[in-house]
This record gives sequence, C-alpha cells and structure tokens, in this order.
Amino acid sequence: MTLLAGAVAVITLYLLLQMFRSANPAVLARAIRFGGGVLALAVAAFTGLRGELAVAIPLGIFGAGLLGWSPLANAGFGNIGGLFGGGAAPASGQSSRVRSQFLDMRLDHDSGQLGGQIVAGPHAGRDLGEFDLPSLLAMVPTFDAESVALLESYLDRRFPAWRQNAQGDAAGGQRRTAASGKMTAEEAYQILGLQPGAGRDDITRAHKSLMKKLHPDQGGSNYLAARVNEAKDTLLRTHNG
Repeated sequence: MTLLAGAVAVITLYLLLQMFRSANPAVLARAIRFGGGVLALAVAAFTGLRGELAVAIPLGIFGAGLLGWSPLANAGFGNIGGLFGGGAAPASGQSSRVRSQFLDMRLDHDSGQLGGQIVAGPHAGRDLGEFDLPSLLAMVPTFDAESVALLESYLDRRFPAWRQNAQGDAAGGQRRTAASGKMTAEEAYQILGLQPGAGRDDITRAHKSLMKKLHPDQGGSNYLAARVNEAKDTLLRTHNG
C-alpha cells in the first residue's frame, strides 16, 4: 500500500508539473490568486468563529485583496486588491484592436484575453474561438503575412504549447516578415484602446499597461508588442508635429 501510494503521488506530481508547464502564465497566476484568496477567507471565517479575531481580520483583508475586493477603500485604506495585483484596471471595458486583411483581433484590457474574428475568406464573420487547433493551422497558407502573425499571437495565448506540438511547426517554420503599410493615427488609437485626441500622458500610460500584458511571461507576442510600440511612436510623432 505504501509503494502504491508513493507511485500515485509521483504520477500526480508529474501530471501537475506538466500542466503548469503548458498553462498560460497569466491564467495560472489568476487561478493561484483566486485559490489563495478563497483559502484565506475560509481560514479567516473559521478562526473568527472560534473568537480569534486578531488572526481572522488580517487574514480576511488579505483574502479580499487577493480576490480584488476592496471593502475598506471608502474608509481611507485605498485599494487593498491593488497591493496583490488583483485590483481593477484603471478604465473598465477598454480594449485594443488590431486589424489585418483576414483578421480583426481584440485584446481586453481588464482580463488580458485575446480574441478575434475572421473578416475575409470562406470563414468570414466567424469567431476564432469556434475553431480547434488543426482547423486554425489549416488557414495559415491562405493568410497574408500580417494575418499569420496575428493568428500566431492568438495561438500562443489559447494553445501555449502549439509550436512544440504542431507537426513541422506549420505556421512558424518558414516565417515571413509581417510587413504592413504606414500606421495611421486612427489605427494607433485603436491599438492602444484610446479615444482620438488622447494626451501624451494617456498614450504613455496605455502603452506601458499593454506592454506588461504582452510580456512573454504573460503569454504575449513579439508581433503585438511591436504593433503597440509603433502605435505609441505614431501618436507621439503626431503630438510633436
């Protein structure tokens, strides 16, 4: 029985490690934060029922912070959730938009979720989420270089291990440079999720926030990061002009 229990423990640990390796870091971080917050609140409730308020209150505040709740904000304690990375985004409902010949991609600022719609070809009007990995990879030969780069960014977030698992790395093996025309101010505002006429400070803040979300550790991509950098430069040049 001891050997059997040990074997089960080793196999379970191995499977968990594999899951952690293939998981999207951003999603994994949110899951860990949520689990820690729920656990802290449960322990706080248990110790509170036992009358140990000196332990229950700090644990409750800590758990609420991990879950992004800030019940004490109005009492002058600030955003507790922000201390643990769980605070609300500065502006709720904002999104960035990048469009190519075949794809219209959107990045939600609050959740960091990247989604997209096909805008040309036989699947026009359908959401990328409707297709599985083989179906998405089958579209690569029909896309232009810029659309391929956008699709790869989407695959990196939805299927973190797709490059290792895809036979021959169909989309990335013979990479082409995603050349695009000169970015317009309208496109730059859409990419940064800003309204036309936004000031230099707004542009800088939006750029900094998006670059954090597009970091490789957060499941980002070099292509999207380059587009965000180009958008910032475009708008700052407009202001300088």
